[in-house]
Amino acid sequence: MTNLLERIKNTVMADINHLLDKKEDKNPLALLNQYVRECEKETDKVKKLLERQYKLKEEFSKELHQAEEMAEKRKRQAEVASKAGEEELSAYAQQEQAHFEERVVRLAESLKNTEQQLHEIETKYMDMKHKLKDMKIRQMELMAKENITKAHHTMNKVLEEKQVNPTNQARFSEMEQYIDKLEEKINTEYFKQTMDEKLAALEKNQLKKEDDSISL
Repeated sequence: MTNLLERIKNTVMADINHLLDKKEDKNPLALLNQYVRECEKETDKVKKLLERQYKLKEEFSKELHQAEEMAEKRKRQAEVASKAGEEELSAYAQQEQAHFEERVVRLAESLKNTEQQLHEIETKYMDMKHKLKDMKIRQMELMAKENITKAHHTMNKVLEEKQVNPTNQARFSEMEQYIDKLEEKINTEYFKQTMDEKLAALEKNQLKKEDDSISL
């Protein structure tokens, strides 16, 4: 398991900057996206190993506790049988006690090794998670740069075509003239509508004053 973890860690902890600085024809962002996906898979593998190691630790602890209880139980039974003169039962209990005590030693050692391995996996797993997070941040940074580059490229292309290409320049001029005419039309209609509303309100007020005068 140690060799496997070392191989996984060496794969994931490789210097990402070295990968991106390679003079290749491929898109650096595409390379990074692929690398991030691979690292996510490797991180998931370590996560599963970590979960399995936790389960093994629990099982070793459970078995150790049971073995200790049985060793103590057989020791007590051997003493009781010896006092009762039951040598055969006492011998059997002592034999069982020795067996369980050996198991306790073996399980205690296994539990210790498992806990050490668990600590190693936890440390490497956290390193991998941090490295993966750093790569995702780098991924977002490259995506932002790529978007800005594309936006500038598109805008420069449009502006250059407007300045260089007579056809496009004429088309832009027509569009600008249309927008100017549309704005003028909207302003005229707005002014007309506003004046109509003012005249209607004035007429309404005048009629009201005349009605009030007649009623008086």
